[in-house]
Amino acid sequence: MSAPAASARPASTAEALSRLSRTDPDVERKYRDLLHMRLIATMLLAFMTLLFVVTSFTVSVWPWLAYVRAFAEAAMVGACADWFAVVALFRRPFGLPIPHTGIVPRNKDRIGGALGRFMSNNFLSPTVLAKRLEKIDAVGFAADWIGAPENARRIAEQASQFLPQALDALPRERLVDWLSAGALRGLDAIPAAPLASRLLALAWARGETQALLDRAIEYAEASLLRNRDFIRAKVSQKSSRLIPKWVDSMLADRVISGIQSTLGEMRKPDHPWRLEIKRAVEKLIVDLAEDPILRVRGEAMKRDMLANPVLVAQVREACENLETQVNANLSTHARTVASGLEFALLAMSQWLREDLELRAKVNRWGRRMALRALSPRRAEIGAYIASVVENWDATTLVNRLELQVGRDLQYIRINGTLVGGLVGLIIFIASRWLPAS
Repeated sequence: MSAPAASARPASTAEALSRLSRTDPDVERKYRDLLHMRLIATMLLAFMTLLFVVTSFTVSVWPWLAYVRAFAEAAMVGACADWFAVVALFRRPFGLPIPHTGIVPRNKDRIGGALGRFMSNNFLSPTVLAKRLEKIDAVGFAADWIGAPENARRIAEQASQFLPQALDALPRERLVDWLSAGALRGLDAIPAAPLASRLLALAWARGETQALLDRAIEYAEASLLRNRDFIRAKVSQKSSRLIPKWVDSMLADRVISGIQSTLGEMRKPDHPWRLEIKRAVEKLIVDLAEDPILRVRGEAMKRDMLANPVLVAQVREACENLETQVNANLSTHARTVASGLEFALLAMSQWLREDLELRAKVNRWGRRMALRALSPRRAEIGAYIASVVENWDATTLVNRLELQVGRDLQYIRINGTLVGGLVGLIIFIASRWLPAS
């Protein structure tokens, strides 16, 4: 901080600036500002010294200069005192072993511990963190940033280049095991009966079930025609030997004709059997969704199905095929993958910006995660801050602090010069005009 000592350590200052510039790109600017303010404070001291000398030689000619001389004299005292106070914070003035100087380097460990406790107690407490996090719209910021096309494109391009390497680095067997286990867990987590109810309701609403019934009727009619002779033979075989064959054939034809007629009538939407099927399907949809007995049966069937080795093998084979196809196509279709990712990112950004309820929900989830991560570990964070400060050598700590607050401390020197001069002038005036005892 001292002007006399500044020129005595150019090499150490250059080395310190080189080290600090690796972590703070504004080091050079801060150092220039510090030198500028230090020069102003020093020049003000020099000016007051010159003013004191000049007025000391001319006060006999112009007596009123005694007031100026008193101001300059007190200003010099104030400037020197504040220079000493500022320098004593960071180092020993002129290298002299004056007590209670070099405060920062001598108390480095204590400062680190106090700083760590201050941060953990005042900035990382659950109440402070919660209030602070409530003001941060992290999801909105992320959505706006990702919503910029150049940002989304950059993320997508980097992800498309990184994905093939990441997948190649993963053990194939473990990846397939993880995918198949995840697929089976996903299937197991889905309630079977309600899912069947939704699928059946969707198929019924779209008319798929009615179309399936029509195709079943067509298949039954075609089967009757194809197997007419077989039905006749069966009727004749089951009939009594006393009944003539032509009677058996007539009965078989009557049966076939009756069934064909009934099937033909069932094509009409208002046929009683068709309406009965409709009521049965609608009842089944409701029962699958609400009946606890059907839910239990559905879960039992699902467990049996998932425990079937054939199904497990099929799921694993599907995951192996998926992994193979992804690995084979990612590199060759990197541009397509990047375009898809970019579109997905832009769509997600727009979704988050427009859906305020979803954005608030994700923000709440993020705040809870941040609180759960930071609050229990605030003591560890404070200890980490203290250990970082303690591991700094004294020169590094002094240089860091001086660059951050040194410019403002030079104002103390300037203010001390001017305030000291004014106080000295007031005392001088009082001593002149107050009556002597």
